[in-house]
Amino acid sequence: MAKNKKIQVEGLEIVLYEDNQWDFISLTDIARHKDAEHTDTIIQNWMRNRNTIELLGFWETIYNPGFKPVEFDGFRKQAGLNSFVHL
Repeated sequence: MAKNKKIQVEGLEIVLYEDNQWDFISLTDIARHKDAEHTDTIIQNWMRNRNTIELLGFWETIYNPGFKPVEFDGFRKQAGLNSFVHL
């Protein structure tokens, strides 16, 4: 069963979700710091950013033995373009 913890970062409360050995941080809480009414847009734009995609690819290379770098290249090449949408 998942447990939640909260941390304070520059006066902002951010939820950490702990599930067995894994920890997850709430992107919504982080986005709320930038614009509380448009957290969805903040996260969408972050997920389309080339630097974010590069970071995720690096992370997957290290921690995901089933990662498919050739398929990832398609995402990486489109990252940052206005037409880039991933579902």
